[in-house]
Amino acid sequence: MDDTKKAAAIAAVMGYIRNEEDACCVQLASRAETQPPAALPGPQNWWGISGRQSMMQLRSLMQLKSLTRFS
Repeated sequence: MDDTKKAAAIAAVMGYIRNEEDACCVQLASRAETQPPAALPGPQNWWGISGRQSMMQLRSLMQLKSLTRFS
């Protein structure tokens, strides 16, 4: 009798999980149909990227105290 209760409980939990997964899949599928396609990224500003990179590198060097002659 105890094994049948365990089996029924496990079957109920598995059924609940399966229903939740199905609902999630349906929701994702409907969301994918209604969203417009993603826009392509614009051109990158290489001068800006280079400037930010050098500023970050200088800051990390100062944090490591490798620029001791400037202080």
